[in-house]
Amino acid sequence: MRSELRSARRALSPEARRAAARALADSALALPELTGAHTVAAYVSVGAEPGTRELLDALRAAGKRVLLPLLLPDNDLDWALYKGPESLAETAHAGKMRLLEPCGPPLGPEAVTGADAVLLPGLAVDRRGMRLGRGGGSYDRVLARLERAGAHPALVVLLYDEEVVARVPEEPHDHPVRAVATPSGVVRF
Repeated sequence: MRSELRSARRALSPEARRAAARALADSALALPELTGAHTVAAYVSVGAEPGTRELLDALRAAGKRVLLPLLLPDNDLDWALYKGPESLAETAHAGKMRLLEPCGPPLGPEAVTGADAVLLPGLAVDRRGMRLGRGGGSYDRVLARLERAGAHPALVVLLYDEEVVARVPEEPHDHPVRAVATPSGVVRF
């Protein structure tokens, strides 16, 4: 399933990706979970993922504190503040793709527990709100950390419209999300 979803993303034209990113930012910004949030943990999209750059800048312009991940050697995530596009640097990770990460000081893996909303990457979400991740386990660790801390931020996945599917495989450690934002709107669970 992951392979098929990745192929479909790569098949999108650059123009279609740009249009989807603009529409996705509009959909996500209309979410009460984001308008009412003080701190939002987000991520910088890579490759053919639904674009997040416009959304990150809009959240920051709205006065939100935006946390972005720093990939650790064990695939866990640390966090740092997003201070605009100039605060991002391309980082190469051994055996992994190049990522844009914030240059600011790391705040620690626990920083995400103070977020009011967490925007999650994924490949699909099903009608139950179960998310199919990219397969690296980084966000499974984040979700487990939130649960251990008793933190209950709004969990929102950012996807293309066709990635809201009937059913995804589910593992015992998987957590349902509250909503998915797509270019055509929001689906709540």
